[in-house]
Formats: sequence, C-alpha cells, structure tokens
Amino acid sequence: MNEILGYFGWAAMLGLAGIGSAYGTTIAGNAAEGGLKKNPDKSSSYMILSALPATQGLYGFVAFLMWMGKDLAVDGAKMFGVGLFVGLICLFSGIRQGQVCANGIASIAAGHDVQTNTMIYAALPEFYAILALVAALMA
Repeated sequence: MNEILGYFGWAAMLGLAGIGSAYGTTIAGNAAEGGLKKNPDKSSSYMILSALPATQGLYGFVAFLMWMGKDLAVDGAKMFGVGLFVGLICLFSGIRQGQVCANGIASIAAGHDVQTNTMIYAALPEFYAILALVAALMA
C-alpha cells in the first residue's frame, strides 16, 4: 500500500505541475494572440510573458527526478504527501501566473509600458512554486 501511495505522489508531483504550466502558458498565449492583433510590434514581450508559467512544470520535473531514488516501500506515504502538495502548489501557481501575464500582455497591447512590472507581479505566484520545490528537495 505504501508503495502505491508513493507512485501516486510521484505522479502528482510531475502531472499536476505540468498541467499548471500547460494551463498557465495557454492563458498567457491566448492573450498574446489577441495582443498581436492590436500591437504586433510587441510580440517579443508577449512571448516572454507567455513563457513564464512554464517554469512550474520544470519545478515539478526537477522534484520528480530528485525523488527517483527513494524507496517507495519505506517513503511511500511521505512521497504521496509531498508529491500531492508540490503538484497542487505548482498547478495553482502556474494558472495564476498565467493570468497575471495575460493581463500584462493585454496592457502592453493597449500601449502601456508594463512588461517589467508584469514580470515582478508574475514572480509572486512563482515564489510559492519555488518554495514547494525546495521543500520537496529537503523532505
């Protein structure tokens, strides 16, 4: 039973983080497509902001790789808890970061110079995904 829990935690760590990045980059990417219609000269700004939510999936992947050597029979329950919470934090962080980036993209398309501010605001939900990764590596 412990081993099965470990596999579920391991899967959650990678899967939920990847889903969060997929949703976040899609949210920002949709805004970028709209921004290209209004102001195509800012496409590099849109691309940078659209890519930011991809990092949560990377954090989940790094945690996944770092936990590969764990003994699931011994650490399964712990791995389930850590994996589930890393996955959930990265899931919601990626989605919310995508929303912040989408709003920044819309503002840039409207002619406002907000790329730097948007990147700072987008770093706030990212911080919690980084904390989750660090916690997973320390567990």
